[in-house]
Amino acid sequence: MLGRILRFGVTALGLLAVGSAMVVAPRPVRRRFARMAARALLASLGIALQIDDRRPYAGRGAGLIVANHTSFLDILAVAAVIPARFVAKAELLTWPGVGTLARRVGVIGLRRESLRDLPDTIAAMVDRLHRDDAVGVFPEGTTYCGRTAGTFTPATFEAAVTARSSVIPMHVGYHCADGDVCTQASFIGGDDLLDTMRRVIRSAGLTVRVRVHETQLPGEDRRALAARCERLVFASANEHVTTDTGAGGTRTVGSVTEHPSVVIDHAELRLAG
Repeated sequence: MLGRILRFGVTALGLLAVGSAMVVAPRPVRRRFARMAARALLASLGIALQIDDRRPYAGRGAGLIVANHTSFLDILAVAAVIPARFVAKAELLTWPGVGTLARRVGVIGLRRESLRDLPDTIAAMVDRLHRDDAVGVFPEGTTYCGRTAGTFTPATFEAAVTARSSVIPMHVGYHCADGDVCTQASFIGGDDLLDTMRRVIRSAGLTVRVRVHETQLPGEDRRALAARCERLVFASANEHVTTDTGAGGTRTVGSVTEHPSVVIDHAELRLAG
C-alpha cells in the first residue's frame, strides 16, 4: 500500500513538472502528453485500463464527451482515451494538489447549486468547442456507486447544440479481479477524496473499462440529444447496472490488447493527435 502511494506521488509530481513545459507545445503534442499522463496515473494506482472503442471512425477526438459518473477517477479514465477539458464541480479547483492539476489542464468549474452560473459555464464550453477542443461532462450531475445510475440532465447538452458540435458518449465502469462491478472507486455519500483513494490503493486487480460509442450529431433539441446519449451509455453497460430515475506478458482479449498494468485498444493508433 505504501509503495503504491509513493508511486502515485512521484508520478504525479513528475507529470506536473513536465506538464509545465507542455504549455507552449503544439496541440497534438499536448494531447498525446495528456493521454499518456492519465494512463500513467491510473497505472501508478494499480488500475488497469481497458478500452472498447465502438466508433467506426475515431476522427480528431474533438467534441462534447458525455459519460456516466462514479468517481473523480472518471476524468483520468476518459482522458486516457480522449484528452478533454472537463466540466467539474468548482470545489475540485480548491483541493490540495488536485486543484492545481485541474487548473493546469483547463477544468471548467461549475457550481451545481447556482443556476445563475450555468450560462457562463455553457458559454465557456461553447468557446472551447468552437476552438475544436474536446469538452468532457458528466450529465448525471452527481456520482453513483456503479451498480445504479442516474439520468442525463439536458442542460450541458445545450453547448453541443449551440456550437453545432458532435457528441461522443462513453461508459466508464470499474471492475474487480473477478469481473464483477467494483464499488471501491466510487465517490458517494459522505466520502471525501481521501476515502476513495484509500479504497482504491487497497484494492487488487481493479480495472476501469471505457466504452466509446458512435459519435452523435447534435440536432436541434438538447433533451432529445441527452435521452439518445443516455440510452447508448447505459444500454450496453454491465448487467449489474440499473437505472435510478429518482433525484508481465501481453495477451489479446477480442480487439483489446491487455498488459498487466494498462490495457490499450488498437484504436489508439487512430486517436493519436
